[in-house]
Amino acid sequence: MEQIVIGIGGMSCQGCVKNVSGVLLALPGVARVEVSLEAGQASIAFDPEKVGAGQFRAAIEGAGFDVA
Repeated sequence: MEQIVIGIGGMSCQGCVKNVSGVLLALPGVARVEVSLEAGQASIAFDPEKVGAGQFRAAIEGAGFDVA
């Protein structure tokens, strides 16, 4: 497992946090996601053989948020 921290812009409430967590956890190879509204970031534990930063960016942007 590897871990990455991605900055996220546009989150304003716990509903946003749930939305981002949900789209990231739906990706194959993602083991754990912790999204912080206050810090504006997501910490993702993942299997690099199954998923990577490009898919994280696409999922976050697809949910309507900005990747910093």
